Amino acid sequence: MNNIQLNWKPNASAPLWDAGTEGEQQGPFFADIELEHLRQSGPTCVPTTLAMLARATGADVGLEDIMPNINSQSPHSWSSALKPYGMQLAYCNFDIRRLEHYIDELVEMDDLFVLCFYSKDPPYDPEVEGGKLCTAHIVTLH
Repeated sequence: MNNIQLNWKPNASAPLWDAGTEGEQQGPFFADIELEHLRQSGPTCVPTTLAMLARATGADVGLEDIMPNINSQSPHSWSSALKPYGMQLAYCNFDIRRLEHYIDELVEMDDLFVLCFYSKDPPYDPEVEGGKLCTAHIVTLH
């Protein structure tokens, strides 16, 4: 191992979104987007959110257009599903910190964010059939 590797340490104070290099487009990228919320029915949080984002571009799109093109556990497929509407996910980070530790930084960036997280306490009671609990969540912040 060389000396650089032995002395290297991660930067615990790194921002969520680094300043771009010269010539790189800078945000906010979606300052003027208007979101019209869609009501979620059943375990459709990801396709509901993606349809809501696509509709903000003026597209006449619904869940049935999004669902066949995504895997709810694959953010890469979410980004691909948004491309026909001129959008894509720019950053797919896994951050184990609690949201309270970086929410102020997101708000200060004043842009559009899709936040996904798990909770140990489901927000609603088990469904009558099958007892399924909802512990995964997707939230838009704009």
